[in-house]
Amino acid sequence: MSLKAEAKKDAIIKKFATAKDDTGSPEVQVALLTARINYLTEHFASHKNDHHSRRGLLIMVGRRRRLLDYLKKIDSERYEGVIKKLNIRK
Repeated sequence: MSLKAEAKKDAIIKKFATAKDDTGSPEVQVALLTARINYLTEHFASHKNDHHSRRGLLIMVGRRRRLLDYLKKIDSERYEGVIKKLNIRK
């Protein structure tokens, strides 16, 4: 990973962490997946026939959906906070 990508990842982790050195909470995982999903979405604007990456995108979207469902089930306030911070739902 490049230094720029590492810095973006660290910034996302700091923004969504629930405790110090938190990298595994659902909020952090959803935020990191959202960043990768947004990057791939932009990638497909110029690479329409990249079907292998499109499959990876669909897998990431499904994983994010499952994490959000889990978060909504255990704590709806945390779910709403993540949704608003990431501007996922309309």
